[in-house]
Amino acid sequence: MAEKLNILFVSLGCDKNLVDSEMMLGMLSDNGYGITNDESQADIVVVNTCSFIADAKEESINTLIEYGKQRSEGKLKALIATGCLSERYKEDIHREIPEVDALVGTASIDNIVNVLNDVLKGQAKDSFKPLDSPVVAGKKQVLTTGGYYAYLKIAEGCDKKCTYCAIPSFRGPYRSVPMEIVLEEATDLVNRGVKELILVAQETTVYGRDLYGKKSLPELLRKLCKIEDLKWIRLLYCYPEEIDDELIDVIKNEPKICHYLDLPIQHASDHILAKMGRRTNKAFLENLIYKLRKEIPDIALRTTLITGFPGESQEDFIETYNFVDEMEFDRLGVFTYSREEGTIAYDMPDQIDDDIKASRRDEIMELQAEIAFDKARSMIGRHLEVMIEGRLVEDGVLVARSYMDAPDVDGYVFIDSDRDYESGKLIRVIIKDSNEYDLIGEIEDELT
Repeated sequence: MAEKLNILFVSLGCDKNLVDSEMMLGMLSDNGYGITNDESQADIVVVNTCSFIADAKEESINTLIEYGKQRSEGKLKALIATGCLSERYKEDIHREIPEVDALVGTASIDNIVNVLNDVLKGQAKDSFKPLDSPVVAGKKQVLTTGGYYAYLKIAEGCDKKCTYCAIPSFRGPYRSVPMEIVLEEATDLVNRGVKELILVAQETTVYGRDLYGKKSLPELLRKLCKIEDLKWIRLLYCYPEEIDDELIDVIKNEPKICHYLDLPIQHASDHILAKMGRRTNKAFLENLIYKLRKEIPDIALRTTLITGFPGESQEDFIETYNFVDEMEFDRLGVFTYSREEGTIAYDMPDQIDDDIKASRRDEIMELQAEIAFDKARSMIGRHLEVMIEGRLVEDGVLVARSYMDAPDVDGYVFIDSDRDYESGKLIRVIIKDSNEYDLIGEIEDELT
């Protein structure tokens, strides 16, 4: 290319989408395109969209409209939409936002360079592969997380039949990334300075079943733990019904695996769980949580819930509220039910008013705040290994995370210190105080 064009990449939605964005950035960079975070310097904008729930769709649409205006004004040479919204609403995007030059589907991210080259030649073409295509993997990621932690996507798609979820319709069936490719990607990331790998998929717990005939996450974890300079491994999106004794044993006994588990349960009423198409019930969830805490006493449990699912009675809600009160999750988030086209739940009777959904969400979050604040106070006096994230210069404190804290969604450990450490450095602190969700620590020792 005679002229090096700069691309602004806007990644919306989940961390799985972020991995796709980072891989596309790597492909574009390797093909001579410049990368910029400065909108005023951008010649091209790529928006990696999300369409998980209504709010995500609205954000994606508004972002495309915003950059579509710049495209129509001649400020941009190209505007490309990728990701879930592109896959799910391809005809609508072309009709309603004609300024978008081309679309790239969720299974076609490895075609981003060809699509962009065609657009710049005036030969704009979309790229969509069948949703059961092999996962795009093994592409070098341009890290956007600061370089000391990275998300590692181990599978794509989902085979579950949750009645509220449209993800399989635009992400396809479950397809694992071959283990040798995952290990190559992990080793490359660690060689580039990554200290913490966060394993993600629509569901991590059934990793490998499609390729190897059995759940192979424990085997993958044991192999990842052998990467010398890797310090922490964190698991997200573990479906409760797939958590077995072998997985618990690996988490318990491999020191590099954080005693942290994200297990989305969605509800605690058997009635609603059945309507959701979930494969658990309240008794199962209780037994699993008790077992996890017995086997791994310091485990931090994160979960997510949905309020206002069709037919959710006040009694169903109270049952879930009481369950949260009893289980005392370390971390918890709540979504209001989003009515998604193409799902079974979309046509269910007894849809709940938005204000009731929101009210129920707020009640659970108020309860969870009390639980979280109490848990934070209970940490005073504990000795913790923490990973440095950076410094708040204006406050004169270091910012760190403990094993209990996933990036961006959980709390922090703030440390009053004049010393500077590079991001990713592990140190040991004693917790001296708490501030709502966050902890206040004092340095005890440096670690390797």
